[in-house]
Amino acid sequence: MHKIQVNVGASVTEANKRQAEENREHLNDHGIKAIDILGAVGSGKTMLVEKLTPVLKARGFRVGAIVGDCYGDDDYQRIHSLNIPVENLNTGTECHLDAHMVHHALHHLPLDDLDILLVENVGNMVCPTDFPVGSHKRVVIVSVTEGDDVVNKHPAMFRECEIGIINKVDLAEAVGASVERMEKDMKRHNSNIRILKTNLKKGAGVDELADLIVK
Repeated sequence: MHKIQVNVGASVTEANKRQAEENREHLNDHGIKAIDILGAVGSGKTMLVEKLTPVLKARGFRVGAIVGDCYGDDDYQRIHSLNIPVENLNTGTECHLDAHMVHHALHHLPLDDLDILLVENVGNMVCPTDFPVGSHKRVVIVSVTEGDDVVNKHPAMFRECEIGIINKVDLAEAVGASVERMEKDMKRHNSNIRILKTNLKKGAGVDELADLIVK
């Protein structure tokens, strides 16, 4: 009797990586820059899209979005109200978007009418790390209300991202969080990460993020 060992996890991630590369090529063919937005539930991912979209549009960019959630269309409805092309992706029991899902969403978007595509991933600080979707940049957003140890608890997420956002900085003192520690942890895990501090409710830091995205 022969035993055959198959590394299913490696096969899945490799297949996803290939599809992600195809997605990026597809986006390049249409002249689109895609941004994958990662973060936990409640960190501010949807509000980031809401605040960033009008800033980018005011600079002359045509913006579209893909919204990922386990269930429902709450976030989708918020982005849809911005009057931009948007696709909703429900993952069911899966805790992340994958490249195959995004591949299908791309075929339902008017790619020839877009310059920037914002992809709001499912709220999770672990699973999306291993599943790139074909974006050109990955942005991770955390809020001080998650605790100032949130960065140190999820190092892989920050190693994979070019931009790190610390949101709700106006609440740091109230919740006893050290923004300085969060910054130091980000740099310790990724010395090249660009860090922004935001108060998205008031729009603070959004212009700086737009600068980094379109640079």
